[in-house]
Amino acid sequence: MELPDYLIRLQRSADDEGRRLERLDEDERDAQRRVHFNAAAEVEVAVRDFAASAGLDRHTVEKELRQRARHPRAE
Repeated sequence: MELPDYLIRLQRSADDEGRRLERLDEDERDAQRRVHFNAAAEVEVAVRDFAASAGLDRHTVEKELRQRARHPRAE
């Protein structure tokens, strides 16, 4: 499945925001959770739109996107 670069960038950005939670104290963590939630929501909307326009199953696209964003293929 060919995924657009913008989807991979969005997923990586959301993953980065999630990882930032690990290094924060409780007050900072609450704010960062909102940032992470918003980034993940943006990915969800983009995936849904892409899947619908390409005639693909959203869950299949999500799975492939997570795999590609987190474990890029060596080229």
